[in-house]
Amino acid sequence: MTTTAKPASAVVNRIGLSRADYNGASSTLCNGCGHNSIANVIVGAAYDLSLDPTRIAKFSGIGCSSKSLAYFLGRSHSINGLHGRMPSLATGASIVNKELVAIGVSGDGDTGSIGFGQFKHLLRRNVDMVYIIENNGVYGLTKGQLSSTADLGQRSKHGGSNEMPPTDLCLEAIISGCGFVARSFAGDPRQLQTLLKAAFSHRGTALVNIISPCVTFNNGEASSKSYAWGREHQLPLHEISFLPLEHDEIQVDYEPGTVREVALHDGSILRLKKTDLEYDPTDRMAAITLLEEERAGQLFTTGLLYLDGGRQTLVEHEKLVDLPLVRLPNEKLRPSQEALDKINAEYL
Repeated sequence: MTTTAKPASAVVNRIGLSRADYNGASSTLCNGCGHNSIANVIVGAAYDLSLDPTRIAKFSGIGCSSKSLAYFLGRSHSINGLHGRMPSLATGASIVNKELVAIGVSGDGDTGSIGFGQFKHLLRRNVDMVYIIENNGVYGLTKGQLSSTADLGQRSKHGGSNEMPPTDLCLEAIISGCGFVARSFAGDPRQLQTLLKAAFSHRGTALVNIISPCVTFNNGEASSKSYAWGREHQLPLHEISFLPLEHDEIQVDYEPGTVREVALHDGSILRLKKTDLEYDPTDRMAAITLLEEERAGQLFTTGLLYLDGGRQTLVEHEKLVDLPLVRLPNEKLRPSQEALDKINAEYL
């Protein structure tokens, strides 16, 4: 990769890029939108991990969240697809070129309503990608209608009151077989960046459901998708630090306490510092129980909810060749005329 020479004062990462090299276009979202905070955190995580932006592919559907692809990693491949159809795009691209680092950005409507079927099937197939949900409980792009993740009894400015129970996208992910399920808050960039770094190192689908307040349509104090509610009710499961494989050592300042280290597929270590809540993220039933109990309580649990490193990715399951399919020559991709004649003869 050819890079532009940096000024002597510029701080660069291991591949010679500055943090600014990971930026995108200026945001056109509302001032204070949680999606802008998430874009900044993605930039920081990719820079710290020294990811090559030209080897990253970004995917989205339709919605305010889907617009945010333009606001980070401007040097990366990017495609904005149909509403709810981002999983299909990411699945196809990941299969034909497994060398890409795939990032999907979706919203609670794009994932939890029109795209719900595609979301569930992507998880059960274990497509190798980071799947980010920017969850604000409303359809902000179409003026604030309530989404499937809206709280029971929540009122919108223009759409009345929600009388249906909310969809828990983290719970749906766990029961669908997703091996990395985390939840965070756009107003907590330190925790979110650490979780995203771990998600990039996970083999398979890594889901990060981020409560991202819509300051225009859903930032009232009674809404669990608001900044005020999130800050007051957020309960971190653990203090998290992440040690990348073969990177310079990261020094973390934390209080003494019980520490659990979870090895990810690439050898990276996710270090979970336990607080007063003793929680094992590798215990599937504990994760399900936690989320079920949360329905009745006034808690907003953040952190790594569930981790399972035992599943094959879709590429591994399909036993694809080592060389990415996009690099295979035509003679490998197309059967010869002799082979076609033999196949056709079987149907005569």
